[in-house]
Amino acid sequence: MKTSPKLWTPGDWNALFGFGTNILVNLLVLTGLLRFVLKMPDEIVFGRILPALGMMMLLSTGYYAWLAYRLAKQTGRDDVCALPSGISVPHMFVVTFVIMLPISLSTGDPVKGWEAGLVWVFFQSFILMIGGFIAPWIRKITPRAALLGTLAGVSIAFISMRPALEMFMNPVIGLVCLSIILVSWLGGARYPRGIPAGLVAIAFGMLVAWGAAALGFQVAGISPAGVGNALAGFGFSLPAPAFDHVFSGFQFLGIILVTAIPFGIYDLVEAMDNVESAEAAGDHFPTTRVLTADGVVSLVGCLLGNPFINAVYIGHPGWKAMGGRIGYSAATGIMVAFLCWFGIIALLLALVPVVAISPILLYIGMLIGAQAFQTTPATHAPAIILGMLPHLAAWAKTLIDGALGAAGVQMTPDLVHNMAMGGVLYEGLAVFGSGAILTGLVLAAIAVFIIERKFEMAAGFALAGAAMTFLGFMHGETLGLNVTPLVALAYVIVGAFLYACAKANVVAYGLPEPIASDAPSAHPAE
Repeated sequence: MKTSPKLWTPGDWNALFGFGTNILVNLLVLTGLLRFVLKMPDEIVFGRILPALGMMMLLSTGYYAWLAYRLAKQTGRDDVCALPSGISVPHMFVVTFVIMLPISLSTGDPVKGWEAGLVWVFFQSFILMIGGFIAPWIRKITPRAALLGTLAGVSIAFISMRPALEMFMNPVIGLVCLSIILVSWLGGARYPRGIPAGLVAIAFGMLVAWGAAALGFQVAGISPAGVGNALAGFGFSLPAPAFDHVFSGFQFLGIILVTAIPFGIYDLVEAMDNVESAEAAGDHFPTTRVLTADGVVSLVGCLLGNPFINAVYIGHPGWKAMGGRIGYSAATGIMVAFLCWFGIIALLLALVPVVAISPILLYIGMLIGAQAFQTTPATHAPAIILGMLPHLAAWAKTLIDGALGAAGVQMTPDLVHNMAMGGVLYEGLAVFGSGAILTGLVLAAIAVFIIERKFEMAAGFALAGAAMTFLGFMHGETLGLNVTPLVALAYVIVGAFLYACAKANVVAYGLPEPIASDAPSAHPAE
């Protein structure tokens, strides 16, 4: 007789502090964007948006905890780890800077920007729900190295790099906290009384920062004045329907759809990648259920006033390696709801130096990058590297754009030319890095099938790349027809060449027999 799975294990404490601090960082950044970039009134931020976000997170993490409980009960295993989920970080910046900020500036009303963001999420939610039924088929034909390779690119460029830079801006806190975490999570050491490594690291960071503040120095932005200002934000607000604001935002529909459709596809691929990552770590969750759940909880959050979409997070193997099982997911949702409904995010930002949390994010990025190589055939390693490169291009372009914006410099053809003369190929970064997650997946899949000498499959992915490039989903910053024609043509030529190789029965000289692909047979029926 099977016993019921445990809802909480000692390892859930580690995962809770790790994942909870990850979510906390995102909440702090999100709150800063709303208050200081969009100039959103505090009554909207703390009275409408954060309470709705808390409800979305409560539903999301509770559902994924239930899925993990169900899987553990069906299999009789005690090592099943729930999928992590939360606010989609790429979308957080996109909806802020591409949708909400321009509309706020053009109308002179940040509330209009908020309403446009709600409509953006409204459409994203339905794209996710519909896409959930085709995603399993895409997973079955796509090699694991392609799915995990492009995910590794995300982890290195957009998860690991910023925390690493923050750590070395405050190395006494950042580097020491990293060593505290690595000794436990990589080295297997236990701290006294089983205190989680994440808590030890945060406590050390607070001790150093507040010790410096007591001596009259400000470290990592920590000061008593900041705490006093944060206390003014206390309050209690439950989520309330925002249907009128959602429908009011439909006046901006033309602007919204330009980004909603491609980012909806991005969500599909990202969720598939993360489900694949969980399966590589031993936990199989049905892709359709995952994507549909993301769409449903995002829609609920949207209708309550939250302009940020929910997503399954990268990092499942990391939380599982820490000992996370079922309880950490639901506990994180309860924690977020409490923080959002009581409006104490600003207080936490004032108390905890973010640099003490950064090593946790770096650790997760390390694990995801490593997993791409550890759970795929060694011969697929070059394909994984190829899948990572578009994300590095996107990251480099983001840095350049940010630097020019901070300097008040407009990008012009002459500047692009001069940068190229100095070795900075901005145009190449823009083309290669646009639609990075799809570009990385397509290029890595082509490389995997070439390695396995399955040239017809490689040709199919090349032609798919041509179609997506033609429509602007890859290698283009906007949707349209014939967005980057030369790149689309190049993919067509590559597809024709690979198909010719298949028909000519190309013989490999001096190479070992190909290793059978893990696509499509590796994935159980959904």
